[in-house]
Amino acid sequence: MNPDSRPPARSLLRKIAEYLHPGPDSKAELFATLEEAQDRRLINAQSLAMLEGVLKLSDMTAGDVMVAAPRMELLDIDADFDDLLNIVIDTAHSRFPVFEGERDNIIGILLAKDLLKRQRSPEIHLRALLRPAVFVPESKGLNDLLTDFRGRRNHLALVVDEFGKTAGLITIEDILEEIVGEIEDEFDTREGDGASADIVSLPEDGAYRVSGQAALVKLVDQFDCEFTQEELDQFETIGGLVAHRMGHVPRGGEEHIVGGLRLVVLIASRGAIKWFRATRLA
Repeated sequence: MNPDSRPPARSLLRKIAEYLHPGPDSKAELFATLEEAQDRRLINAQSLAMLEGVLKLSDMTAGDVMVAAPRMELLDIDADFDDLLNIVIDTAHSRFPVFEGERDNIIGILLAKDLLKRQRSPEIHLRALLRPAVFVPESKGLNDLLTDFRGRRNHLALVVDEFGKTAGLITIEDILEEIVGEIEDEFDTREGDGASADIVSLPEDGAYRVSGQAALVKLVDQFDCEFTQEELDQFETIGGLVAHRMGHVPRGGEEHIVGGLRLVVLIASRGAIKWFRATRLA
């Protein structure tokens, strides 16, 4: 080896410093080191959360963050164009798995923008607009999956279980949100806004904005709602109860009456209800 190419020797002071303050030997110690860095104001809380998210990503799999199959928004290859367009508009997703016959038979991915080509040229069969579907096992590590997404310039993958059945789907956004946290929309409420994060009074007379994650017991306290004991035992959130009663995850604009409230879905995202507009029944 050329003597000039050798790395410079560590100084005696550096060796002593490393002996007195050795680096972290485990992930737990690394987390503690990062928290200490925040305490010393070397990094802020947001940077700490993102760094911890990156480190936790290596221990997570596609099955940990996927949208479960019953909550997936799918398109039927044989459905009418108007029905497909309504689903695309109501859900506001950009990509949709397309099935033929049974929901578990995914034959491709349709981009919402490609559906517009069918509107301009009705003779185009929907099958010609499909992109190949990517399938990954539930055990696929998120680090590897993120690398695949970037390398293939793909944003969505179908997750299959050990028997080859569709278990759910995962998008590149799902992975990024594990690092940066949930990407908020205009309906999200931050701390300090002077309002509850779950139930907010709206300017309309007697109307409220209610989170789909609001606890049933909280609605009982706020609105004196009436739920059966079985419902209280089986469900924790109002979104879960409404989806169960309706037999599907409702889309924006759908309404349901429960516990003395009329609930209209404002936003449904990633297979779950995010916000309702709630009014008391007379």
